[in-house]
Amino acid sequence: MYQKENYFLSQPHQPFFTLGVVNAIVMITIFALNYKGILTLEISSIFFHVYSIVFIVFLNLFTGFLFTTFTRFTTQPSIQKDIYINIFIVMLIGSIFFIIGAFLSKFITLLAMIIILFANYKIVFTLQNIFNKSTSQNLEDAFWILRGLQFGLAGNILMIISLFLPILENFAIAISFFMFIIFLTFAVGQRMIPFFSHSMEIKHPKFINIIFILLLIKTILFTLDTNLYIKIAEIILDIILGSYLLNEFLRLKLLHTNPQPILWILHLGLFWLPTAFLLDAISLSAELYLNTSFYFLGLHLLALGFLTTILIGFGTRVTYGHSGQPPQANGLVLWLFYFTQVVVFSRFLYSLNIGFNWGFDFIFDISFSAWLLLFVLWAIKFLPILIKKT
Repeated sequence: MYQKENYFLSQPHQPFFTLGVVNAIVMITIFALNYKGILTLEISSIFFHVYSIVFIVFLNLFTGFLFTTFTRFTTQPSIQKDIYINIFIVMLIGSIFFIIGAFLSKFITLLAMIIILFANYKIVFTLQNIFNKSTSQNLEDAFWILRGLQFGLAGNILMIISLFLPILENFAIAISFFMFIIFLTFAVGQRMIPFFSHSMEIKHPKFINIIFILLLIKTILFTLDTNLYIKIAEIILDIILGSYLLNEFLRLKLLHTNPQPILWILHLGLFWLPTAFLLDAISLSAELYLNTSFYFLGLHLLALGFLTTILIGFGTRVTYGHSGQPPQANGLVLWLFYFTQVVVFSRFLYSLNIGFNWGFDFIFDISFSAWLLLFVLWAIKFLPILIKKT
């Protein structure tokens, strides 16, 4: 007997985008309530925040995007339905157990992380197989995308180990942040955004190689950030990274193409990358001069200004494009793009509040509420498109 296909599972981006967005709402709510002392967790607040955002929110969003587009990079057939459904189910189970474990037991948390690690491995394994089978002449971008994913897998393993060996936590966080989510977003963005923008400029042949090496050094310096000389080296590296990225992005002449509004957000997100590194250099310098802390200002500008802005743009474009609708930004969609920058600015203000000791701690409430509102509004607009035919 003919069984009607489940539309929600008919394309790989649908379940992973849905799970990622729901997790973005749930995980930041738990973190915020814990940070304010309302909820008590069995693991540290920072550990919960980093692992949940990197491997339970962003990993799902990356998977939805790459399972849809990576086969095009490599001119291979689409990923089989049973493969991505099985991975989605494992990620869903891992997400649920992680929430339960965070409240009840470190060992349940460990079980959840092992489940998520297995899904993470299957994601990398699936894309590596596609890469290995490809006969495409130009696989450079696909190669670097895979490298970012492999660093994510390594970061996931290190996060699990650091649950019991906290001395490794900073290194695990640095690998997961800089070499996984930031480098991977950069690897995708430097390929796709110039293509969408119809830029005819040729990238520097070693552009992505140079950024990879600089981010690797940034990872090491961030991990060893224990004395004045390392802090100064990190400041210098931030200036080099920010200046080099800005020069290369300007050279691509992306802003000369008078793009449609849906590309504005991608351009804005891309230029947040050098801006965040330059502002990080300023904030780290101010920390030394004022003997204060701006509470990871640079990291949050990278995560919100660059990463979240890019993912909101790509997620919107893919959701529209694969539902047969034109990828246009107007009305609520355009305001979502603007509101993403409100999220960035509110978190920027909270770091300044900490560093200058203003005492305006309510800015934290504004910041996490803005994040929640962004993803709730995106869910209201796009989950119906992802879940069912309209």
